Amino acid sequence: MATKGRMFAGCTVALATPFRDGAVDEPVLRAWVEWQIAQGTPVISPVGTTGEAPTLSHAEHERVIAIVVETAAGRAKVLPGTGSNSTAEAVRLTKFAANAGADGALLVAPYYNRPSQEGIYRHFAAVAESVDLPIVLYNIPGRTGRNVEVETVERLAALGPIVAIKEASGSLDQVSEILVRTDLTVLSGDDSLTLPMLAVGAEGVISVAANLIPQDITALIREFTAGDLRAARERHARLFPLCRELLGLAPNPVPLKAALALLGRGNGELRLPLCALDEAALGRLSQALNQYGLLNR
Repeated sequence: MATKGRMFAGCTVALATPFRDGAVDEPVLRAWVEWQIAQGTPVISPVGTTGEAPTLSHAEHERVIAIVVETAAGRAKVLPGTGSNSTAEAVRLTKFAANAGADGALLVAPYYNRPSQEGIYRHFAAVAESVDLPIVLYNIPGRTGRNVEVETVERLAALGPIVAIKEASGSLDQVSEILVRTDLTVLSGDDSLTLPMLAVGAEGVISVAANLIPQDITALIREFTAGDLRAARERHARLFPLCRELLGLAPNPVPLKAALALLGRGNGELRLPLCALDEAALGRLSQALNQYGLLNR
């Protein structure tokens, strides 16, 4: 069955935001976008969790979106994070993304204020009604404190602008129910679950690991889609240890920023309350990067 958001299928990189001396490092940000395009990444998603959006000012959030859209220049789709726990703020950010030329918007469920399912529905519906832009829902209950239940997703899927969902609930049953009950495109929100989610019908991933190895993430999806399950399983097994360390050693994007620094592609700078890995965790990350072969490239 054709799905609504197939334009966002495949590998989307959840782009990190580089900082220098406390400010967004715009030249490095542009360089990271250029690198992703050179690697063939079809969709770039800035200012999400990996992009440390909670610590960006409103002006910085908008500036990062504008830079990524301008730099991509149509060579890759841009799917910025525009979610908020304030519906009015989510509407404002999504309108900005649309006016800046983004190809869609990724909206996380409202966090901290723990709305009811009706409140969640009304939040997303208000954003969908405010803009003419494809919307990708983002369900990550471990961070928001609320699961977007399948019944709510089904109601939202009836709204034209809502075309896909990034699912990071960790439940394959929930993913399967969404696929059975809606025509939304489902995208994995957890690198280590990409292959299992593809197996039940997901069509891609919004990937943290793609900041480092976008071609390998793309190859996993391509192998599965082509029916080469043996190759996909072997690639998953190789990817799994690195992906688990990137998302398990500390809150995202702490390990990723450290990995980029180890690979000479950034300075590792974070914004509080996030802080650097301790020595033991950094050692484990270095070992994972070395085992994958990245430190030798």
